[in-house]
Amino acid sequence: MGRSCSECGNWCTNSSFSRNQWMKGDGYSRCKDCVSGYSQQEYSAPITYQCGQCYRNFNSQNELNMHMQVHRPRTVSCPICGEQRFRTGANAVQHVESGHCSGCRGQDNARRQIYEYARRQQSMKPFLNGTPLLTNGGYNDGVPDFPYQCPQCAKSFRHASQLMQHQDQKHNNSRMRLGY
Repeated sequence: MGRSCSECGNWCTNSSFSRNQWMKGDGYSRCKDCVSGYSQQEYSAPITYQCGQCYRNFNSQNELNMHMQVHRPRTVSCPICGEQRFRTGANAVQHVESGHCSGCRGQDNARRQIYEYARRQQSMKPFLNGTPLLTNGGYNDGVPDFPYQCPQCAKSFRHASQLMQHQDQKHNNSRMRLGY
């Protein structure tokens, strides 16, 4: 069993793909060599990816994409305490979820508040998991274990910030907001 790599076009066995890449499906998955930055057609030097702003080199496109976040301006404010020091909405929500926001102390309390807020927002309906995943007796503090779901690929998330980061990095949707 195998498929063609979407990047290099070579036919590869399923062991040439990571589980994550294999699950993306035929026409979307990249072989391990392409993910790591090595071309299967050329075994000499690895392909490098360079940042156009600071000229650092990276081994994969994913590493470069992750690095590019450091060049974003810190213009996003926390929806609770108003502190403006975040590069993305996901970072601001992560600040609240961590329990470090002065307006919403405690991780469990913050997680519950964000979930309840998201449930009330019409714009968040497509991102809420319709079927709660019950584990070890069900809900933790009134919130399903994985209440958020990506509408594009159906991946589930425990925290809203994880979904927002996923949307930004995997689907180029950095505008996803919780409605604040």
